[in-house]
Amino acid sequence: EPTMDVSGVHIMQELDQTVTIGATVPTGFEHTAAEEVQEKLEATARVSKNRGRIYFDITTDKLFKVHQLKSLDNLFVVVKDYDDYQFKTTKEEVQLDWQELATKLPWTNALEVWKLNNSIKKKKGRRKRTNPTKSDQCGNFSTKSTDTVPSDPEELLVDLEALEVKENQRDVSSQPEDDSEEEKHSEIQDQESGVTPLKFRVTCNRAGDKHCFTSNDAARDFGGAVQEFFQWKADMTKFDVEVLLNIHNNEVVVGIALTVESLHRRNITHFGPTTLRSTLAYGMLRLCKPQVSDVIVDPMCGTGAIPLEGVMEWQNSFFLAGDNNGTAVSRSVNNIKHIVKRTHDEGSPSGLPLDIVQWDLCNLPMRSSSVDIIITDMPFGKRMGSKKKNWELYPLCLREMARVCKPGTGKAVLLTQDKKCFLKALLQMEGLWRKSHTVWVNVGGLHAGVFVLKRTAVVFGTTSEDVMEPHTATGSQKENMKDASQ
Repeated sequence: EPTMDVSGVHIMQELDQTVTIGATVPTGFEHTAAEEVQEKLEATARVSKNRGRIYFDITTDKLFKVHQLKSLDNLFVVVKDYDDYQFKTTKEEVQLDWQELATKLPWTNALEVWKLNNSIKKKKGRRKRTNPTKSDQCGNFSTKSTDTVPSDPEELLVDLEALEVKENQRDVSSQPEDDSEEEKHSEIQDQESGVTPLKFRVTCNRAGDKHCFTSNDAARDFGGAVQEFFQWKADMTKFDVEVLLNIHNNEVVVGIALTVESLHRRNITHFGPTTLRSTLAYGMLRLCKPQVSDVIVDPMCGTGAIPLEGVMEWQNSFFLAGDNNGTAVSRSVNNIKHIVKRTHDEGSPSGLPLDIVQWDLCNLPMRSSSVDIIITDMPFGKRMGSKKKNWELYPLCLREMARVCKPGTGKAVLLTQDKKCFLKALLQMEGLWRKSHTVWVNVGGLHAGVFVLKRTAVVFGTTSEDVMEPHTATGSQKENMKDASQ
């Protein structure tokens, strides 16, 4: 019942205990994500040795804020982490270790956070799960023996209140009787409502070459142990609880998932064939640090992931986006309409500082030196366009970007998987652009680079055709070529 749920949650919020949250982020953007965590939660994030993950401590009253962060793909609460877990050398011994581990992990707090998180998700109304507030059934019973774990997931709400009372007011000797009372109560409830035990699954991510087991072995064996301990039912698709087992060499982190689907799908309703993850779009935008009144252009916007992400966070900048493909433009427009409607429904002023145009990328309908930041996901060749086209397109593209960008202060943040081609084009445009740094990322399994460029002070149109004549390689050229060979 809702009142119970509130009281269950209320207990947690009164405690406002500190918990460790883990998050997956686009690889290469760990530090960008850590900056956002510091800025918005005032928490210091630790970047994991295992790329693409960060960890930070928060009090539970800030949990709803975590869901609003824009750099994080998936969230989980850490049950326990081991810096240097000593794995045994045979599968049998490892399996026994998993069984022992499942019984001694401090599950209670993490499951509390999981439950609080369900009520937050329910409030957001985003995810229409059939029973999103199913409570956990760990309680403090589980530490005694598995038999006394209530088989009724709805019941923990009652347990929670009972536990609070027990801990605060009664002496220990009266506890066993209470357990049996709870059990009777749960049997009655079970007959009445036919509530089934929680469903769960274990997801294992393993990296490292010194393990004698696969991620499937670990998920299966640890899953079996968790099932035995809690008397939960295993279900790979319709699970209530997803237990995460992250193994990176000797680092082991056990967690409970707090997101069912990644947060990165948040702004897009009309997906294209290569829609960029919102989290990656956000990370790229953070790299160029948009300022008030900046004009920010995405000349190849596809379905609009970058400008949409930008306009939601940097509402005092102006975003202009376009694509030569009419289908992409109409998808972008639909995505914007959807967001305008959503923000309007939530009571924000309607309208966004954003425009979308269908245009030819090599002849942008814009004045020279009028843009502060250019940010785009360039055609990859493997999924969109072809590598051969890239050889012709990239130099023309960089040249047109240089024309519209403000000399001396303008910036470009460009994502591409065709590194060789990009760096060769950059070499041709050496008078107009300087590479400041590169972030290496994974985009759907493809190794890609995010190149951060600074516009030189050279005024466009003052060099021969704005393509520098090839001459002996300078230091920066050597550096560019070195990057290309990575």
